[in-house]
Amino acid sequence: MIDLDRCYRVLGLEPSASLEEVNQAYRDLAFIWHPDRIPKDDLRLQAKAQEKLKEINHARDQVRSHRSSAQTHATQSHTTQTHSAQAHSTQTNQYSHQAKTQSTQSNQSSYQTHHQPNPQTSHQQYSYQTNHQASHQYGAKTKTQSNQYTAPRQPQQTYQPRYQPTPKPTPQPNPQPKRPDHLSGADLSGADLREKYLEGRNLSNANLSNANLTDAFLHQVNFENANLYRANLFRANLLQANLVKANLREANLIGADLSGADLTGADLTGARIGYNNRIMVKLTGAKLKGAIMPDGSVHA
Repeated sequence: MIDLDRCYRVLGLEPSASLEEVNQAYRDLAFIWHPDRIPKDDLRLQAKAQEKLKEINHARDQVRSHRSSAQTHATQSHTTQTHSAQAHSTQTNQYSHQAKTQSTQSNQSSYQTHHQPNPQTSHQQYSYQTNHQASHQYGAKTKTQSNQYTAPRQPQQTYQPRYQPTPKPTPQPNPQPKRPDHLSGADLSGADLREKYLEGRNLSNANLSNANLTDAFLHQVNFENANLYRANLFRANLLQANLVKANLREANLIGADLSGADLTGADLTGARIGYNNRIMVKLTGAKLKGAIMPDGSVHA
């Protein structure tokens, strides 16, 4: 917990911060402390930036891991409570069924005992029948059959089992949607991707014409052969991005950081890179071989 508190302090956040705020804080700090933004000849600052970036990465990973563990624990707790409630309901139904069965058996025993014929009564009836037959020897028709005692027929007991409701299936948590890392060839023309975290995604051959990528975190994104015609990349972080043969015609690159990016063969004809004669795009360590510059010239 102490390490987790320190991680939140590294990111400049409170423990109550949302996951989106954690991602935004990480993007801001990574943009500031990335070693590619530091002059290569300043070894002291380079070392400091690398250590700071490791600390930021560790803080983000710890916070994300804690959030994921907490969510998993909550899901397991909910599932356990549901199973416990179902087990209690099943036990209650079984107890009620047993009680009903015992009551039915008791009623049957009482009914049979009450309706057993009296032996003395049966003997008197036999004696009466014999005398009655003797007194009618000359053709008198006996009616003994109608006077015989017939035990009442016991009603048939039909056991009706108590209805057992079918247990409902345990609800399963909705799976978290997986991040679409591979968007190769996707049609994102005109999409609003402001401040989106797209680090490491594969957007090769994608159509991003007229898309809004203002302040987007595009570190190491693969834009090879992508169509970025008139895309708004204002202040976008394109550190070490792959822009080989990308179409950046008339794109807005003011304030963008292209340090270490590969622009080999890219078309930047008419792209906005600053105001008047002032270039406002960072190209430290960028590869520009064969790239068509905004003025139409080809970089050697």
